[in-house]
Amino acid sequence: MVATKGILEWTLVSECPIPNDVHDLLVDGEEAISAYKTFRDSAIFTNKRLIVRDAQGLTGKKVEIYSLPYSSIYMWSTENAGGFLDVNAEVELWTKAGHIKVNLKKGVDVRKFDKLIANAIL
Repeated sequence: MVATKGILEWTLVSECPIPNDVHDLLVDGEEAISAYKTFRDSAIFTNKRLIVRDAQGLTGKKVEIYSLPYSSIYMWSTENAGGFLDVNAEVELWTKAGHIKVNLKKGVDVRKFDKLIANAIL
């Protein structure tokens, strides 16, 4: 496993429809399964990988695409929200590229997210 100095971190706000323009990113045999809104863009689960689109700058015209093949994930953990003061759930992924943390805002089903990962990896 490759160690990175920092943790890559994303926050998913809510489930959303799969964006139409994601189909331009897909390879033959790849299908979009589910999508989540981030603060400025979206994260898309496919049957092969997780794609996170990150708009940057004031205009958002500069877009960085992160592509995480499921085959690079060694282990993951999920933690549901604790209650009144702890309203966010968390997912952590240990990958060949390093450690990734995904925060899930209130209303995002952590167990559905867990199942998406399990179905892709196992």
